[in-house]
Amino acid sequence: MKARESYVCKACGAKSPQWRGQCPKCLAWNTLEAVAEAVSPRHPAATGAPLSRPVRLADVSDEGHEPFGTGLAALDRVLGSGLMPGSAVLIGGEPGIGKSTLLLQMAGAVAAGGRCVVYASGEESLSQIRMRGERLGVLHDRLLAMATSRVEDILDLLREGDAPDLLILDSVQTMTSDRAEGLPGNVSQVRAVAQDIVERCKRCGTTAILVGHVTKDGSLAGPRLLEHMVDTVISLEGDRRQMFRLFRVLKNRFGPNQELVVFQMAQKGLEIVEDPSTYFLGARDASLSGAAVVMAVDGQRPLAVEVQALVTRSFLAIPRRAGLGFDVNRLHLLLAVLEKRLRLNFGQVDIYAKIGGGMRLQEPGMDLALVAAVLSSLYDIPLPERAVFWGEVDLNGQVRPVSGHESRLSQARRLGYSPLLFPSAKPGDGGLSAVAELQARLFSRTARRPAP
Repeated sequence: MKARESYVCKACGAKSPQWRGQCPKCLAWNTLEAVAEAVSPRHPAATGAPLSRPVRLADVSDEGHEPFGTGLAALDRVLGSGLMPGSAVLIGGEPGIGKSTLLLQMAGAVAAGGRCVVYASGEESLSQIRMRGERLGVLHDRLLAMATSRVEDILDLLREGDAPDLLILDSVQTMTSDRAEGLPGNVSQVRAVAQDIVERCKRCGTTAILVGHVTKDGSLAGPRLLEHMVDTVISLEGDRRQMFRLFRVLKNRFGPNQELVVFQMAQKGLEIVEDPSTYFLGARDASLSGAAVVMAVDGQRPLAVEVQALVTRSFLAIPRRAGLGFDVNRLHLLLAVLEKRLRLNFGQVDIYAKIGGGMRLQEPGMDLALVAAVLSSLYDIPLPERAVFWGEVDLNGQVRPVSGHESRLSQARRLGYSPLLFPSAKPGDGGLSAVAELQARLFSRTARRPAP
């Protein structure tokens, strides 16, 4: 038996994992004393559990491990035919982004398909879960819920032969384990809770979905080990002031990575946008200058997104450069290339750029569209109404091909865009002539160029 040290108040008997000058319960001073507690070892030989033995891999049966659907065809596609029994899925996102809503919708759809689902929450009461489930219309006899912050209560449900098919844990940062010390959400507690849930679910064939909080920079909170322990890592992104949500698969052992599903918030939860190709364009006015359409690739899906730029006279000693929806360092780099290669003077103008529709892009294929938007605003000349751009601009001013060229090209042609402006990936595809056409349109009317 191992021993660990805790602190007990002499006045009221309250326990604390660390020493405090004041008891947190009775508020008495200098009453906490160190007490050694025995902790049972986790080794199976000491607990009486059967030991694991190696077996011949060819004799392992895969019966009963077929994936089952989530009730949403688009989610089944990006997850790899659905949810795999015994797997662990980690989903993260900002507060209020819709994680609990989406998972309750999924739980209701799985329960309606005849499988037992347990929704365990450490953040909401049962009445709150019921109200949300009633609003979403997912209440079902096989959908069970429990409100607890102790992982031992959940482990008691995961018994072989009587375990649910799907377990949703909302969230892993609110759960505590008796094996770990400290407050809920610290590194030791998160590691212990996740390890207990994942091990037990793999043993009894239950699919576990763990909800994780994120830090202020958008990464999953807790130890990095948490992402290695699970089979699938999902990020739910978006602006809470916008109606869309991006369901992005970052890691997947049973299907493709970097897949993307676009949702939009509706009265009864999140609805899938079946064709998001032009969803982020909105009601754009192509007659205005400073706007260009880029055929971007997010994950494996090509999307038409608007890049906007505004070049205006500056009254500051140091002109402003601002970017929204992409890395602003990309804007500084491209402006330096334009000043060097096209001999432009941006020293007396403020330049603002953003991605329309609240979208965020981190791919190099948007370089050509960003350059076109800046030049269009500088000369105050609108770009062709149905023009679409993609390509990477290097430091020499050359436009280079980017990945996913064929998918971008086929999607642009399917949507009826023309002209298509992109770097030539192979001889005879029309890329160079399209770039030359753009140059002719923008630089033939230098009379409208603003004074430096």
